[in-house]
Amino acid sequence: MTLTLSGTSAVKAAGARRPIGVLVAGALLGLVVLAAALAPLLAPYAPDAIDLSSSLVGTGREHLLGTDSSGQDLLSRALYGARTSLVAPLLLLAVAGVLGVTLGVLAAWCGGWVDTLVSRLTDVMYAFPGLLFTVLIIAVFGTGTTTSVLALGLAFTPTIAKYTRSLALAEARKPYVDAYRVQGMGGARICARYLIPNLGRSVLGYLVVLFGEALMSLATLSYLGFGAQPPSSDWGLMVQEGQAAIVQGAMLPALVPGTAIALVVVCFNVVGVWAADRLGRQ
Repeated sequence: MTLTLSGTSAVKAAGARRPIGVLVAGALLGLVVLAAALAPLLAPYAPDAIDLSSSLVGTGREHLLGTDSSGQDLLSRALYGARTSLVAPLLLLAVAGVLGVTLGVLAAWCGGWVDTLVSRLTDVMYAFPGLLFTVLIIAVFGTGTTTSVLALGLAFTPTIAKYTRSLALAEARKPYVDAYRVQGMGGARICARYLIPNLGRSVLGYLVVLFGEALMSLATLSYLGFGAQPPSSDWGLMVQEGQAAIVQGAMLPALVPGTAIALVVVCFNVVGVWAADRLGRQ
């Protein structure tokens, strides 16, 4: 006897089988998010509590992950730092997503000189390395997490705009768009109510893939001293502050936040690629 599945059932059956790597990465991300949310309950000490008598203490019962040069508990700082390190990339991608989707849809829908103008604008922004472009903005408006988020949001905008434009060009040629035009519906209304929502899944999948890069970029700025400032527990800043302790033979102050960054970035890349593939299927 031969059993067959319909097309829809086959897709659902295939989608139900998630790779073990995706499940593990998703579980780790879930634990990180939960730990960040429950940081006030899980952290054994306040993240800014200084105890010079416990400077550079190794792992033990009182300090599970050791302390930094100021005697601050690394576990507590890492838990609180997860909040900034996870929320800031979300805000960055929100800024870049709004600007990028708007420019991409505008260029695809209007065409002509508008498309040319948007394309040239994004090409000019591509001419500058993203980090250099961000540092130039920070040099003008000052350091800080807010400035870093906005600056990197602008740096990520061209990539999202070009991706959205390619999707919107194909979507705008579909029959339903012509049908709404015949009914007398305006272009802005068609884009807002139908075209952009239809692009939502693909754009969301792309943003998930970019999350790891956004987190790494923000951590890099904090490490260089342009992003989060003391006494923040941002992971990138913690790596920068722990670098000096390496000379004294203490690896944990830099290793703990560095490992956290690497773990979250890798997990988001694994989950992001899988999510982009799933969300991109229309």
